Amino acid sequence: MSDTPVTNELSATTTLSRGQCILILVVAFLGWMFAGVHMAMTGLVMRTATTDLLPADIPEGIIGSWFGYLVCAFLLGAATGGYLFGLVGDRLGRAKAMALSILCYSVFSLFTYFVQTPLQLWLLRFLTCLGIGGMWPNGISLVSEAWPKISRPVLAGAIGTAANVGILCFALLTLTVLIDLNSWRWTFLVGGAPLILGVYTWLVVPESPKWIAVNQQSLASENIGKPGMGEIFSKPILKTTILGILCGTIPLFGGWGVSNWASAWSSEIGDSKKVAASSDSTDGATKTATDEQQPKSSSTNSKANPTLKSWTTISRSLPGSISSLLGGFLAAYLGRKRVYFCLSLGALICTQILFRLPSPNHEYFQLVNGCLGFFSGFFFGWLPLCLPEMFPTRLRATGAGVSFNFGRILTAIGVLVSAFALKELFEGQYATVGQITGFVYALGMILVFFMPDFSPKQLDD
Repeated sequence: MSDTPVTNELSATTTLSRGQCILILVVAFLGWMFAGVHMAMTGLVMRTATTDLLPADIPEGIIGSWFGYLVCAFLLGAATGGYLFGLVGDRLGRAKAMALSILCYSVFSLFTYFVQTPLQLWLLRFLTCLGIGGMWPNGISLVSEAWPKISRPVLAGAIGTAANVGILCFALLTLTVLIDLNSWRWTFLVGGAPLILGVYTWLVVPESPKWIAVNQQSLASENIGKPGMGEIFSKPILKTTILGILCGTIPLFGGWGVSNWASAWSSEIGDSKKVAASSDSTDGATKTATDEQQPKSSSTNSKANPTLKSWTTISRSLPGSISSLLGGFLAAYLGRKRVYFCLSLGALICTQILFRLPSPNHEYFQLVNGCLGFFSGFFFGWLPLCLPEMFPTRLRATGAGVSFNFGRILTAIGVLVSAFALKELFEGQYATVGQITGFVYALGMILVFFMPDFSPKQLDD
């Protein structure tokens, strides 16, 4: 077979117009921003929905365990989706895989509106999060390959901050449209709104010219097979994959296995029907009996406040939106290993202070939570810059998806262990679980000393 037709076709598909590049960036930003809305829903909606779906007077430890299971549904679904849609992106194209990812999390979110049991909620959250996991590797691969090399730190920051913008916008919405035991299903209609964006992406967004070129080369060569998962876990890519997994696991566990316990803690304090009944009751005997039923962590709350969990999400996501925008710059100009160590140290200090406060109602709780969001947000500008450049073009979406999403699997295991401990060992004490899991950032500081030196590639392979 002659190489001439391929060469001529490649030369015609190596550039995108400025308008097409901007379109790719905007759609990828929106796709990941709406994924951020679903991340916010995990912290703001899941505990309240579970409390409503379970029988009355369920102990807090069981409610907390179900919250942990639903966090795992997010993590395992996103991890699986990262693998599946990463392969689709490498075989069928980044743009088509990104469109399918958006359609996936939108459609299953709409179905979730009708759930009647916690198990149904768990299953549909898992299916929803398949699309969230697929959005990340295809979005960052498409943007990284479409834009000029000099813009990569800026683009990494833009994609990194998109999820935090989605989290922030949804949290602000819940300040006016409350999430409580009588009103939480509306949130899944919001989660389904990007359905239109998914259709638009499928019909309009152009494909990565780098992917087109490499795909045509693969079709023209008998020696180049289709990308597969086995290649990521084989030499010579294996060491790179392990490094990517370790780099992704620490911030993911920090966000989902540590910081989310602060959201659950705030939800417990702000939403508790028992606390509200106590404050409204004029019967002293009734109040005493109700207080005795309260978990220790709830003892400082005087009345129900459904917006407390929203403010906790806002105080974390607002500074995180800024810092994730700058994460790529820090990694590019100060050094990847140095930045990773400093971020781990800062997040470790913040978690230990945050979960040693007596209650989410404490005057410094939101301030410290904001500091934690600031440090942890930088990681999500660091990852979009560093992970794609670690893999060759033909394996980029698969490699980045595996690196980012395998961390979700490890995090899910950690959350399951934490949820079990919350119910069996710590009697529903979210602060205790948060303190212990917060030491994961110390592992991030140690990891730096085992990282080989790797310089930024220019994605020119």
